Amino acid sequence: MTGGPARRVVVADDQTVVREGIVMLLGLLPGIEVVGSAPDGEEAVRLVAELAPDIVLMDLRMPRCDGVEATRRIRTDHPGTQVVVLTTYADDDSLFPALQAGARGYLTKDADGDEIVRAIDDVLSGEAGLSPRIQRRLLERVAEPAPPPRRPFAGPPDGLTAREIEVLRLVAEGLSNPEIARTLHVSTATVKTHINNLFGKAGLRDRVQAIHYAYRHGLAQPPGENLT
Repeated sequence: MTGGPARRVVVADDQTVVREGIVMLLGLLPGIEVVGSAPDGEEAVRLVAELAPDIVLMDLRMPRCDGVEATRRIRTDHPGTQVVVLTTYADDDSLFPALQAGARGYLTKDADGDEIVRAIDDVLSGEAGLSPRIQRRLLERVAEPAPPPRRPFAGPPDGLTAREIEVLRLVAEGLSNPEIARTLHVSTATVKTHINNLFGKAGLRDRVQAIHYAYRHGLAQPPGENLT
């Protein structure tokens, strides 16, 4: 970017070496000012409230508050700050919850400085800042067959308990484990246990399969579909 004020950035990553490396890289790029760095999502939210940066470069898997929850809180409470995910992971279980939480960009950590600047510029201009790899995955996802029509719920499938069904419905709504824990007033560890149990009973590998399973068995409502 030439001219104009520098884009003010907060970096959030729980790995000190990685975080410091990103800060150092950004410091070498024109038009970028790193105004803060955070070792977890909780600190990232606090820094956004204090510093009002233009962009947060957000890792996803962090202690105390993960990147998805931090993104959701930032976009809800501080809509003037945009979020670009910068993570190791490009799987569906990481990508789609982050985008649903309000991230406008998504890069993997093999991105170079030019890609990061381009994503920041795209997001600040109202576009999506997505790496080519992520764009391809989104196109593939759009091209995937729609889940089978939802069947009326005729009873718990695969021996799922009432609580496991409740957790599954919240997963299908896009809630993260900490959000499910708060909704049900249980610990995150308890939520993970329920998810592991229902995955085992239903033969599921990940959250995407769980969502399709919930739709297929009439346990959740696909977006845009009205319950009758």
